[in-house]
Amino acid sequence: MPQINEAEVIEALRECYDPEIPVNIYDLGLVYGIDINQETGHVHIKMTLTSMGCPLVGDVMSEVEMRVSQVENVKSCDVEMTFDPPWTPDRMSEDAKWELGLI
Repeated sequence: MPQINEAEVIEALRECYDPEIPVNIYDLGLVYGIDINQETGHVHIKMTLTSMGCPLVGDVMSEVEMRVSQVENVKSCDVEMTFDPPWTPDRMSEDAKWELGLI
């Protein structure tokens, strides 16, 4: 059975950017979970945004679904948006902090 490579899913997520901050959603720490069902080819992404009131939430979710769906062996993808726990800058990777001049 063909397998979905989690590293490729992460790379697809790194192609998606927060609409307010010029850093990808994965390095910003907006992705809370990646659940891959190898049997069905389904990927479930649990994520948040930097603010609850973002008017582009639908656009971000659609882009994530589209990019992850393009990963080899992925049959479907859905995105669960949550604001619990709220995002904080502490969730950012060192690369994201460096890119934003925070370190």
